[in-house]
Amino acid sequence: MEQKRDTSFFGQPRGLMTLFFTEMWERFSYYGMRAILLFYMIYAVDKGGLGFGQATGAAIMSIYGSLVYLSGIIGGYLSDRVLGPWRTVFYGGVLIMFGHISLAIPLAKLGLFLSIALIILGTGLLKPNVATMVGNLYQPGDERRDAGFSIYVFGINLGAFVAPLLVGWFQVHVNFHVAFSLAAIGMFFGLIQYSLDGRKHLKDTAHQAPSPLQPEEIMPLICKIVGIIVVFAVIIGAMAMMHALNINNVINLLTFVAILVPVIYFVVMLTSDKTTKAERKRVWAYIPLFIAAMLFWSIEEQGSVVLALFASDQTALHGAPASWFQSLNPLFIMLFTPFFVWLWSKKLRDKQPSTGVKFSLGLVFAGLSFVWMAFPGMLYGVNHHFNALWLIASWALVEVGEMLISPVGLSASAKMAPVAFQAQMLTVWNLSDATAQAANAQLVQLYSKSTEINYFLIIGGITIMAGFLLWIASKRIKALQIGLSD
Repeated sequence: MEQKRDTSFFGQPRGLMTLFFTEMWERFSYYGMRAILLFYMIYAVDKGGLGFGQATGAAIMSIYGSLVYLSGIIGGYLSDRVLGPWRTVFYGGVLIMFGHISLAIPLAKLGLFLSIALIILGTGLLKPNVATMVGNLYQPGDERRDAGFSIYVFGINLGAFVAPLLVGWFQVHVNFHVAFSLAAIGMFFGLIQYSLDGRKHLKDTAHQAPSPLQPEEIMPLICKIVGIIVVFAVIIGAMAMMHALNINNVINLLTFVAILVPVIYFVVMLTSDKTTKAERKRVWAYIPLFIAAMLFWSIEEQGSVVLALFASDQTALHGAPASWFQSLNPLFIMLFTPFFVWLWSKKLRDKQPSTGVKFSLGLVFAGLSFVWMAFPGMLYGVNHHFNALWLIASWALVEVGEMLISPVGLSASAKMAPVAFQAQMLTVWNLSDATAQAANAQLVQLYSKSTEINYFLIIGGITIMAGFLLWIASKRIKALQIGLSD
């Protein structure tokens, strides 16, 4: 009963304030770093960068994002079986902070790759477990839960909105390393907030592993970990012996792994004895939604890569940092969310379209956002500096798509999951983004001024076509989803 009396943060439990600011600062640090990382890699050394080629820098950005989502598998396991959510999040924050510090120090390529490794692991430890702790603040049936998650998501987008503006300004007016230090400071503030309030205002369950490893499970786990390490070591060793150990081939290897992981998850769910016949049909119905989500995230995640390059090279900035455009994503999410909440819960309610139809509309909007970006080059030629409104309109279109796919996909993942794989299905949903960015690691290398128009038209056109195909299949998906199919 004590939980219901805790209304000290806008009517919500005080622990929500702790998690709100922890995640806000973590997103500030991550998106602040991400807003300028591509430019740091591809700018010439005399401009403070590392001098990577555009294709290599774009590929690193994409595979980096993919591995961040993949690492959530590790974070979820450590939280559930070893450390508990509170310690897992804390250690993740520490790793993220040191990752940003390694970029703040002028260590060149060593600092870059050390930072990537630390932030990948740290974000994997932190991000999925903060959301878990938010849910655990509420008793079953507590009507404040949805509002609490809305406040939490607002904190995410607030941090992501402010970060590119501040970090981008310091990158342009001071240098990259001072700008990266802001990301480290942001994470430091998050850790201070979390440490001071977390132990007092979060539930005791946050400090315990819900399903601790048993002694007899430790040795098999160690054997699996050693086996995975040995396999990778053998592959890397073979690449070195064949003189094929370079950045591009490592990216190719990681792309293959990121695409393989969700395939394994689906095979396990479909072949498991724990999955009933009806549940198996729902998993089959979920697969086209997963593929649609991959197509959507492929376009959405290119905002920090391809659209960032367009902003830097072909947009009339009038002195503004190109990184400021990265604030458009969270800005439009904050603007659009109240409208879509009203649309689904008030205006349409029981008349709202099915999951498949929402996904198909989301794909059409995402595809249009890329087709739209082909028009500036078609009208004026690619060797031109375009009005910023072209980019702003493109981001607005893709974020309408996100409103139709991201929250709907989370809900569908929970509804369509087999009972024995409910947690894993939410992991699979996150893997749709990881797989999309892994594919992007190959795709974005094809982007340049000379290919720009065809690049936007082809990818946008394929996505729109996929949206129409999904719309045609939506009735079948709905029938499988609710168990009406034979």
